[in-house]
Amino acid sequence: MSSSLEGLQFPTTASQQKPSTSKVGREIIAEALASVDHNLSVQAMQEKNWRKQYPKYFKALVQHGILNDQAPLDIATSGLNKAHHSFEFYRDGQKHLFIDVMSLATQPLHTIQLKGESEAAPEWYVPYKGQKLQGDTLLAQLQTWQDAGIVEPSHADALRACVAHPEWFDLSDRTIVLFGAASEAGPLTWLSKWKANIAAVDLPNTRIWSKILDTIKHGNATLYAPCIEALSEDSTEAELKEKLGANLLTQTPEIAHWLAQSQHQLDLAAIAYLDGEKHVRVSMAMDAIMQYVSAKKPDTSLMYMCTPTDVYAVPKEVVEASELKFAQRSPKQQWMSKGISALSRQHFFQKNLHDLIPSNNGKSYGIADCLVVEQGPNYALAKRIQQWRATLARHNGQRVSINIAPSTTTHSVTKNPLLKAAFNGAELFDVEAFSPETTNAIMAALWIHDLRNPESVANPELKLDHPLELMMEGANHGGLWRVAYLARTALPFAAVYGFATDKLPIKPMLRMLKKA
Repeated sequence: MSSSLEGLQFPTTASQQKPSTSKVGREIIAEALASVDHNLSVQAMQEKNWRKQYPKYFKALVQHGILNDQAPLDIATSGLNKAHHSFEFYRDGQKHLFIDVMSLATQPLHTIQLKGESEAAPEWYVPYKGQKLQGDTLLAQLQTWQDAGIVEPSHADALRACVAHPEWFDLSDRTIVLFGAASEAGPLTWLSKWKANIAAVDLPNTRIWSKILDTIKHGNATLYAPCIEALSEDSTEAELKEKLGANLLTQTPEIAHWLAQSQHQLDLAAIAYLDGEKHVRVSMAMDAIMQYVSAKKPDTSLMYMCTPTDVYAVPKEVVEASELKFAQRSPKQQWMSKGISALSRQHFFQKNLHDLIPSNNGKSYGIADCLVVEQGPNYALAKRIQQWRATLARHNGQRVSINIAPSTTTHSVTKNPLLKAAFNGAELFDVEAFSPETTNAIMAALWIHDLRNPESVANPELKLDHPLELMMEGANHGGLWRVAYLARTALPFAAVYGFATDKLPIKPMLRMLKKA
């Protein structure tokens, strides 16, 4: 059967005009739940309003994952297996199962190598509100963020270690693969200043490669770029912009084979982002490539950046901090939040649940449920696939860096008016949204810490008390973990506040909630 579709796709049937992403998402989550709760798995399969009710099932995965240290591995194995058996791959009008994609006939990718023109020594600083934070000023800001609950202590400690070890930033000995190299929240700009060997994978697109080539040109790194044709060494920059690149969704096996043939140890970073259902597909493409390359090259490391607007197991002290913040609200804050909650029919300002869940390791953990329904189940599924692979890969002996990055005012976020307004008003609840340049600097350094520091939880030789602690360490959630309210019931009011403070002259009244 021929088709006009190309590359990695959600499955379709003869009766469908277009694929049902909700159906596939339900099936994957239900399969993951089946390994720990049969009844809830059945309920997920029968859920008719997946678009609104999905947070319930994602939270259940975490709840069951906490109970014992084998459950997260079972959940991840079942979920990934179902995901890889659910998608399809189209090539030359023919449909294939995605699990068979690496066996397809491929056209080998060629490599273009370019060296940056700078001879500058590696340097790291954090751009923040018009300043370049380094040394003591950076250490002071880290302490401020830690004291305010914006970052976890382990995050601040990791960056303190980076300040103490500037030699870590000479990456001339590392070959780093960036899937979605030109990503706004990605580390390309910093890696280009740290002498890294960068294998950049991004779409064949003149605008994208103009950005990548310009970044490399002004740095001290070496670029390795894929191309479907062999280009001469004296190719002009204009030619390179037109011809470099590879598509993760349509050239999945080609990219995997290209990387597997490298003579170097690789550090693979899954940072590509696309809107809507494409984000699930690109996460699946990256997962398939990372799985294939890791099998061929077992010393490969993996890197992911988690979103704070998800649901996580968290340490006991995080739950206690949230509970204390709720208890210490002033009378005026309590009165106003209760009034607004009543007017909104309990939609706003629902209390954060502060229950602790005992695990079989003798410790208890809480849950930080920061899912934002507006981001949708596809976004949640894409990020869950990444968490599952990270959990399994580390358990199987790979170095895995997976850290929660703060809410960041990237274009992909701020083009949603509701999310933009919510971030503008997040300060009302002691939550901080970071600018892209600040997030880039922080998260790039955190990755280097995980690659260099043998005491990092990324190191599989370091024993964890529970697999889910991998996502707890190093978290910069911007304060979302420690808010007094269930995040998605406070953020709508934060959006009202953010819009009002930006557009209307009623700031003093709205600030009463924060300053009372």
